[in-house]
Amino acid sequence: MSVHSQYGSALYEALRDRRTLPPLIEQNAALTMDDAYAISLEFLALRRKDGERVVGKKIGVTSKAVQDMLGVHQPDFGFLTDWMHIDGDIDVDAKALIAPRAEAEIAFVLKEGLAGPGITAEQVIAATDYIAPCFEIVDSRISDWKISIVDTVADNASCGVFILGDAKADPRDHDLPSLHVTVTKNGAPLSEGYGNAVQGDPAQAVAWLANTLGTYGVTLDAGDIILSGSLVPLEPAVKGDVFEMTLHGVGTCTAKFI
Repeated sequence: MSVHSQYGSALYEALRDRRTLPPLIEQNAALTMDDAYAISLEFLALRRKDGERVVGKKIGVTSKAVQDMLGVHQPDFGFLTDWMHIDGDIDVDAKALIAPRAEAEIAFVLKEGLAGPGITAEQVIAATDYIAPCFEIVDSRISDWKISIVDTVADNASCGVFILGDAKADPRDHDLPSLHVTVTKNGAPLSEGYGNAVQGDPAQAVAWLANTLGTYGVTLDAGDIILSGSLVPLEPAVKGDVFEMTLHGVGTCTAKFI
C-alpha cells in the first residue's frame, strides 16, 4: 500500500469510527503538499465508494483570524459531498462530529465551470449563478486540532458539514469585499466580519481555488457549491448550541446542533 493510500484509509476510518489520529506530519515529516493532496483524493475515493457524491469545493484558512488561531498561514482546499450538505438541524452523532467549530461564510453557486490557471475574480463573478449565506462546520480527524497545512489538506481541509441559507443574491448587485456579516451564538452577539477578510475579496478567493486546483487537473464545475472561507474566527460548538448569521443585504443562515 502506498503512503497515500495508507493515510487516506486511516483518515477514512477515523471519520467512520469518530476518532482522531496523531498529526500526519509528525508520523512522516517528509510529507509534502502534493502528498497531502494525493492523500485527500484517496480519502475522498473511499467516501465516494460509500455512495457520496461531490457537489462542490471549499477554501479554508483564508482569513488572518483563522490562520492565527490554527497556526496555518496559507489557504487550503477540499471537496464537498452531498452527505456533508445539511438541510435542517445538525445531528452531531449522525454526522460523527468530533470537535466541530462553526464559521460564517459566503457560498458561491456556479452556473458555469472554471478551469485554472489564469482565472480572475471577474471571471468568478461572471460564472456565478448566486451567492448565499453559509455556515461551514469544520471538524478535524487530527488530534486536538494540532494541524499543519499538510494535515488539513490531507484531511479534506478539515471539513465536517455545511448549511446554506435560503437567500440567493446576484453577486453583481453587491460589493463583495464590503459585505458585512454578524454572528450570534445562543442569542448573544459573537463576532462580525466583512467579505474582505478572505484574501481581500471572496471572488478572489474562489479564483485562487480555481487556479490552485487547476494545477492538479481539477476544475470547478457548473452547479458546484464553493465555500469561499470564513469571515470570522472559528467558534467551538456542542449539542444544544444555536448559531445565527446575517449577511447584511443578502440574508440569514442558522446552524442548530442537536
